[in-house]
Amino acid sequence: MTPQEKAESLGIVFEKQTPGYLNLCTRLGSQLITSGHVSTMKGKLGAGLTTQEGYQAARECAAKILNSVWNVHGTLNGLRVVKLLGCVNSAPDFIEQHLVINGASDLLHEVFGKETDGYHARSALGFASLPTGAAVEVEAVFEIKS
Repeated sequence: MTPQEKAESLGIVFEKQTPGYLNLCTRLGSQLITSGHVSTMKGKLGAGLTTQEGYQAARECAAKILNSVWNVHGTLNGLRVVKLLGCVNSAPDFIEQHLVINGASDLLHEVFGKETDGYHARSALGFASLPTGAAVEVEAVFEIKS
């Protein structure tokens, strides 16, 4: 199954996006670089939201990223995931940012393969707040394979 087919089988919806204030995904040579994509879930991990809820929020961010990449590249096929940056709206004593951002990584592993094109570098960081009060924000870099 191709990455595009796998994503669709997981229920990811691909819709045309209307250009907004910022570019959600831009191409630079053989790379696709995304803006941060925020979760619809609002709140703070460790102060009202659980790690599992954060995991689902990060997974949602990754699905939004895939839609933005699809809008620029036209398909998910022929791509390799290079790097993720995950930002978690965290209470001061919350230390499970990495487990939250696993939601995004796991989705990309499912779509592109955990040991092949989905195997990526990653940072998972805690923040005092995120734009709009989002629980999670994720950005990504993809390589367009030749």
